[in-house]
Amino acid sequence: MPGILIVEDNRELREMLKESLTRKRFTVQEADNGKDAIIHFKPGVTDLVVTDLIMPEEDGLKVIMTLREIKPSIKVIAISGGGKAGPASYLNMAKALGADAIYYKPFSVNEMIGKIEELLEIEQP
Repeated sequence: MPGILIVEDNRELREMLKESLTRKRFTVQEADNGKDAIIHFKPGVTDLVVTDLIMPEEDGLKVIMTLREIKPSIKVIAISGGGKAGPASYLNMAKALGADAIYYKPFSVNEMIGKIEELLEIEQP
């Protein structure tokens, strides 16, 4: 199955996403901030990245730009719950940087999994 990297500083959300994706038989890796995501990125096994945008160390916008330089074909889903400027401005910037999909927190995990399957061209049973 395809590999997914979840970059999220909220441990509960990260673990919930990992559990949901693992049940769908995805190979899941985790990072709790953008810096770790960039350092530990494995282009040979990662097909899609789900990244929060506002995190300590490195933000999600930097993650998107850096991982796209390393692996231009990587699919990206950006998620955000806010910040001082509100989630819309961060998510719009992520879209401009090439995010394939954007989600405001809170979001439907089932909807996101459907989008992941669509982006990775996985047939629905």
